[in-house]
Amino acid sequence: MNNFQSLYNKAFKIAPSRDLILEYSSCGGVGSALITKDGNVYTGICLDFCCSLGFCAEHAAIAEMLKNGESEITEIIAVGENGKVCPPCGRCREIMMQVDFNNCNTIVHLSENENKKLEDLLPNHWISK
Repeated sequence: MNNFQSLYNKAFKIAPSRDLILEYSSCGGVGSALITKDGNVYTGICLDFCCSLGFCAEHAAIAEMLKNGESEITEIIAVGENGKVCPPCGRCREIMMQVDFNNCNTIVHLSENENKKLEDLLPNHWISK
């Protein structure tokens, strides 16, 4: 299963950055979309605040998924407002793994022509199944 183009389009659509009330605070800049084992799609945007708080777009999409009672991610992508696919940071990778150990099989899109399973991006994970 490869839903790259559909997930890319959903993430890119919500990626544009928007300023918030405080200087150097924004939302967007990166959008994420994921598809679950049940075939549902959830999206999220990143939040960046001037006081170093915030979170990644993947976190927001994962939270939306969890809010709806799901935890197993089939595929995930993050896209910058410039259209470039962004690999998930270490924190995002770890969150995906800790949400559901079956997510070790999640397809993480790294570009249009490259993807890897989450377990390949987290070799020798500290929690064994």
